[in-house]
Amino acid sequence: MTDVAAAETGTAAEVAAPTAAGVRGVPEVVRRRLASLENWLDPYSWVVTAVVVAIAAVLRLNGITGAKGYVFDEVYYPTDAWDMLTHGVEWDPEKTNGPAYVVHPPLGKWLIALGEKAFGNNELGWRFPAAVAGTLMILILIRVAYRMFHSIVLAGTAGLLMTLDGFQLVLSRTSLLDIFLGLFVLASFAAIVLDRDHYRRRLLHALEDSYDSDSMPGMPRIVPWWLLVAGVLLGLACGVKWSALFFLPFFGALVVVWRVQARRSAGIEGSWLAGLVRDLSWGVLSVVLTLVTYLATWTGWFVTDDGWFRHFREANGLSEPPVLGALLNLWHYHQEAYGFHSGLTSHHPYQSWPWQWLLLGRPVNFFFPLNVTGCGEARCAREILLLGTPILWWSFLPALAALIWFGIARRDWRAYAILTGAAAGLLPWFYYAIKDGRTMFSFYALPALPFLILAVVYALGAIMTPPEGMATGSGRTDRQLIGVVVAGVYVTLVALCFAYFYPLFVGQIIPYDSWLSRLWLGNRWF
Repeated sequence: MTDVAAAETGTAAEVAAPTAAGVRGVPEVVRRRLASLENWLDPYSWVVTAVVVAIAAVLRLNGITGAKGYVFDEVYYPTDAWDMLTHGVEWDPEKTNGPAYVVHPPLGKWLIALGEKAFGNNELGWRFPAAVAGTLMILILIRVAYRMFHSIVLAGTAGLLMTLDGFQLVLSRTSLLDIFLGLFVLASFAAIVLDRDHYRRRLLHALEDSYDSDSMPGMPRIVPWWLLVAGVLLGLACGVKWSALFFLPFFGALVVVWRVQARRSAGIEGSWLAGLVRDLSWGVLSVVLTLVTYLATWTGWFVTDDGWFRHFREANGLSEPPVLGALLNLWHYHQEAYGFHSGLTSHHPYQSWPWQWLLLGRPVNFFFPLNVTGCGEARCAREILLLGTPILWWSFLPALAALIWFGIARRDWRAYAILTGAAAGLLPWFYYAIKDGRTMFSFYALPALPFLILAVVYALGAIMTPPEGMATGSGRTDRQLIGVVVAGVYVTLVALCFAYFYPLFVGQIIPYDSWLSRLWLGNRWF
């Protein structure tokens, strides 16, 4: 991992002085680095990916229909999804037999509806899409980790840690919206990482084609296809929950910083203003795609006359011209929904504050039927508890502290990228908790989870890597060997901890005393 960090953190040294022919030279370290980017199809990495994803899929699908009926907030989203299949929008068949007022965008419910369309309005139908989304998150995380660390071991470890996390497992086996939100946010991050690679490759090609910023005005023409893809994916995330917007400024700043660094590394500093203007121009286009994609997720609302507030202006004696009137009505809908979210301060027994999330201070009880039998003892218990695997989650804060240290000491782009994603997923909730005291739940942290796991993997990679200049050609150093053992013991402990809490993740029937022994923080976990 150290060699990769050294290559990634180089600046002006990455591009040599002009050659005798007058063409800017490209040092071997950059050629090797960029050549390694083409190895993402390494068959061994895909074998590891396939094995971990297969394990994840089995864990997420096996017994997914065991908890009968609606679990926690499944009382809302699967029923909305089924109504959308019939009416095109959320419906209230009991109170008004008309459109229902809901406060989340429709995409997540449309994805649930796909499962219901395929398997029916039952537990398999409304939970299968969540299982697919949770498994795809692990697939993307492995590939992102492999791209960032260029290590099959670390990439596989990242996927395995998410596979063995009870928090992600529970959300992958229940029909809530957050698993879809996490999927699209992670996919958007993957796209901007690929955009970083693409931009640097195109700069290298321009240098090899004799581009010289001192004699050639303007910047090399680079179309950032992956940045545009990231905009679309973030629009899909916003179509699940508005909290995806938290990631927009963080990811945008990350892209700009990466591009400025890339041009500086390539020695293209004279045109910094032109480069920044072009970056911002493409960024605006990406944001426009985010908005257009988000609006597209409301298609069912646009093409029917039955959606809530669909004809608000007309009903209140205001003009409602085509297209513009519908957009104004949707804007009013958003104002009302935002007011609901901002004013939601009513007490809930399983609410928690952001500073409790990483400490597992208040997990959410999803399912706890009474009078359970079948465990072979007089008293039995059965619960689905939204709880992160404790050893994994309690290592997040030390890993983030280590990441800050390595980011400063190594000036490593990967450390800053991971910290940016974690900050975007967590810090805004601190603001709203302090400002409004609004009701929050631990599952709001799901989009930050991939970045927290990447922080742990980064720290493990640092532990397994010898100090700069200490590596020898005779094999592993003692420090490396100790690091590998420590990392191996850590992953083993996470796996054992996951196995211990597995009955609480999937709702197995166990003796009451066994259930009680797993409540490590007492009533806080009940």
